[in-house]
Amino acid sequence: MARKQHIVNYTDKELRAMQERGESKSNWAQAAAMTDAEIEAAIASDPDEAGMVVDWSKASIELPQPKAVLNMRVDYDVMEFFRNQGKGYQTKINAVLRSYVDQRMLHDRG
Repeated sequence: MARKQHIVNYTDKELRAMQERGESKSNWAQAAAMTDAEIEAAIASDPDEAGMVVDWSKASIELPQPKAVLNMRVDYDVMEFFRNQGKGYQTKINAVLRSYVDQRMLHDRG
């Protein structure tokens, strides 16, 4: 039997208001008191993060660019991999392609 899921979306203002009313289930004081080492240890112990290594020092915030509509053929297993990631799989495909383009442009300049 499929498990019921209850997914709710909130804006940042709604979340702040909930926190001010004491409706947050997160212990923000405890989180704020954690050291970087404690945060890293907590992340490492999370099974959802197992094996994930992200170098955030190279992260950047990018404003969305206009999108082009594209109809292309890809291997079935590649498409299924991204579709199995859930909602937003096309955005993830775009992010992979963006990363490739950015790395090639850096390589070609160097």
